[in-house]
Amino acid sequence: MAQRPIYLDNQATTPVDDRVLAAMLPYFTQQFGNPSSVGHIYGWEAEAAIQQAREILADSIHAAPEEIVFTSGATEANNLAIKGVAEAYLDRGRHIITLQTEHNAVLDPCHYLQSLGFEVTFLPVKSDGLIDLDLLEKTLRSDTILVSVMAANNEIGVLQPLEAIGHLCHEHQVLFHTDAAQAIGKIPLDVEAMQIDLMSLTAHKVYAPKGIGALYVRRRNPRVQVAPQMHGGGHERGLRSGTLYPPQIVGFAKAVELAIAEMPAQSQRLTQLRDRLWQQVSQLDGIHLNGHPTQRLPGNLNISVEGVDGQALLLGLQPTIAVSSGSACTSAKIEPSHVLQALGVSDELAYASIRFGIGRFNTVEDLDRAAEVVIETVRSLRLVGKDLLV
Repeated sequence: MAQRPIYLDNQATTPVDDRVLAAMLPYFTQQFGNPSSVGHIYGWEAEAAIQQAREILADSIHAAPEEIVFTSGATEANNLAIKGVAEAYLDRGRHIITLQTEHNAVLDPCHYLQSLGFEVTFLPVKSDGLIDLDLLEKTLRSDTILVSVMAANNEIGVLQPLEAIGHLCHEHQVLFHTDAAQAIGKIPLDVEAMQIDLMSLTAHKVYAPKGIGALYVRRRNPRVQVAPQMHGGGHERGLRSGTLYPPQIVGFAKAVELAIAEMPAQSQRLTQLRDRLWQQVSQLDGIHLNGHPTQRLPGNLNISVEGVDGQALLLGLQPTIAVSSGSACTSAKIEPSHVLQALGVSDELAYASIRFGIGRFNTVEDLDRAAEVVIETVRSLRLVGKDLLV
């Protein structure tokens, strides 16, 4: 059997941790009840497990359990937050602010709202991917109802200054939403200190299963109104109808609990691995780091390579390491990354970019082998390019 590539695409998704799977298994076969079944022990067991999970997730971001609304993932949470606020605050205004570097799960709902007559400002970012806070403040208006800025960028790993953004929004009485899909369990998050009103979360970036996420919705100071986008049985306080799935929810909470407990050690380890990889590949000429050099996720490294064809580069790496050139949600599109374009990266360099997502199960040997393969592949492709020019 052929050896599988070294997995270095942990920003796209992560394997389920064995400890997470062990926590989930009883809720498939033994405690399998519907949490909405209030008349017997099977339903009570499921509901108790969900309540415990709600408390764990709330504690991880310094929220209250009743402020956690379960969804199918961050995409649904983003849609519920953005479209739900837009509908609920129609009488206050129709202006929304976001960044050009947001995930499509934020950009697309914003474009949809534009088609309904809302005005959306897509702010540019600085060359390192960080928001310009002065520009944000100048863009806020009396009819601005929402600012949506992601906590950690899925492509370049840049960490936005959430606390500064939150304080600015609250000074102007504007709601603040953040897509924290890439941030949960990897950096400290505190919705009170950061004055975050809505936060989108997902499980599969933190060693839990796909198909489950959550939206934090602030209930006091201020109490945030959100119009439901899915109607049915009135689950989740009427904000998101649909039968809850206990195995996934239990797995999500267990994964976050583990990630929070192990965050200090993992953060240090992943930063060391990332820096080790960068130190080796940057020995090549024409290698560019995309995004802020230090204010980024510990396990993220995004580089662009001069003088090579982007598709040829990925194909050359594919047998040995599994990486991507950007977001997994847009990897099938043959077009340059909108995130890198927003940083001012040329189309040529944006095509020839690699996103390394280093994770919990990667080793020093994995990263040394990855660096070796990148260097070999780039040198080989550049030699081929020179031969073609002769």
